[in-house]
Amino acid sequence: MSTYQGHCACGAVTYGFDDEPSFVANCHCTDCKRASGGEMATFALISASDFTVKGETRSFHYPKNPETCAGNGLDRVFCVVCGSRVYTDNLADFPGGVFVQEGSLDGLDQWFPPQAEIFTWSRQPWMPALPIPQYDHGVTAATDG
Repeated sequence: MSTYQGHCACGAVTYGFDDEPSFVANCHCTDCKRASGGEMATFALISASDFTVKGETRSFHYPKNPETCAGNGLDRVFCVVCGSRVYTDNLADFPGGVFVQEGSLDGLDQWFPPQAEIFTWSRQPWMPALPIPQYDHGVTAATDG
């Protein structure tokens, strides 16, 4: 059994990992807004070698877009039964990484605090910034140093 576990809304897709994420961000890009249905999405970067998933999924590819966290391309992965977005893989900018949607973690006590806010250029004016580093654009800029 993995230290950290999560699942889609219906439970048909489950996942787990043991190591803490190497990076956690609130992303305000327009792709994340559309995919999450909210003002932002919070994701945790996990090593693909530490990530296990069970259940039938389907991917949607986001092509290169420097104005969103798709960067040089990525795939968002959904449950085929309920349609919940569970994780993101095939990250061109982070080979060997998986973005786990924090909202899909099993326990609220398993959430990791964000280390940065990214793509703040598209944050809604009514959403206050957290007291953490703010990046107008990409996640690669946020993790480079």
